[in-house]
Amino acid sequence: MKNLTKLMALVALFAASMVYADDITKKQADAAIKAAVAKAIETKTKMDICVVDAGGNLKAFIRMDGAWLGSIDISIKKAKTARYFNMKTGVIGTLSQPGKPLFGIEHSNGGLITFPGGVPIKNKAGKIIGAIGVSGSSVENDDAVASAGAAAVK
Repeated sequence: MKNLTKLMALVALFAASMVYADDITKKQADAAIKAAVAKAIETKTKMDICVVDAGGNLKAFIRMDGAWLGSIDISIKKAKTARYFNMKTGVIGTLSQPGKPLFGIEHSNGGLITFPGGVPIKNKAGKIIGAIGVSGSSVENDDAVASAGAAAVK
């Protein structure tokens, strides 16, 4: 019984230390943030940038100096929305207009964001491993900054 308990403890320790291939790593999340910040600086914008993991949980976040406080929640919800539905938030926005198949979806899951600025993040194999959400400027700039961050993940 004592050996079985030790074995179970070792298995639990091993499992807790594993990095799953289908989840974004801290290094990848940091690369996404770094690239997104660089794009924000290039576009002369101040952004809130969020990266979530494969489960939609917060993995990395930065609020650039001077970025709007109200955009913190929006960036997080954009990232979660992109991950929950595995598509850019702007696409969901198109599908959620009156008369479209996803009308009203923004009221689900504790509130979604259905305008551009959320982008799924894929690994080298093309598997979605997380998402990035950006808010702080026009939706065009938000989307460009988020896309730059997603593209930086290898």
